[in-house]
Amino acid sequence: MGPLDRLFEESSRQLARRTSRRSVLATLGRLLTGAALLPLLPIDRGNRALAGEPAPKADNPESCEYWKYCAIDGYLCSCCGGTSTACPPGTAPSPISWVGTCHNPADGRDYMVSYNDCCGKTTCGTCDCTRSEGERPMYRPSRNNDLNWCMANADANYHCTVSVILGVAEK
Repeated sequence: MGPLDRLFEESSRQLARRTSRRSVLATLGRLLTGAALLPLLPIDRGNRALAGEPAPKADNPESCEYWKYCAIDGYLCSCCGGTSTACPPGTAPSPISWVGTCHNPADGRDYMVSYNDCCGKTTCGTCDCTRSEGERPMYRPSRNNDLNWCMANADANYHCTVSVILGVAEK
């Protein structure tokens, strides 16, 4: 037996004389619990604000952070040849839609917003915006944005999504 083997054998025998199996298992359990809780420790991310990232444009209809897009899922029609409320030429709005309640920071009021998919062309592919504040589970399809709402149209190709204000939400 080599000197390295003797060293490991002697140190493992000494460890076995000094500790029990229960204390080894308890120590291992504490280490695993500590390792699992490590990601939960608070981390200061304040320096990200100073990294030179531009502030989101909440008043620009071509920005995903626009207040009216709080429950949108798709490509913004305002970037695809239409506006935030009108489908681009060559597409037709789906007669079925989903709704959301969005807060307008400019006037401090909440609005009911209807989201309609514009159908008839292939996917626009620009200004993808997926926000799901207040999204409901799939058993309430009228409040879920993960469906292909173009299925009610003759041409079921999805192109983009518009958002139309239905009215002020009452509390």
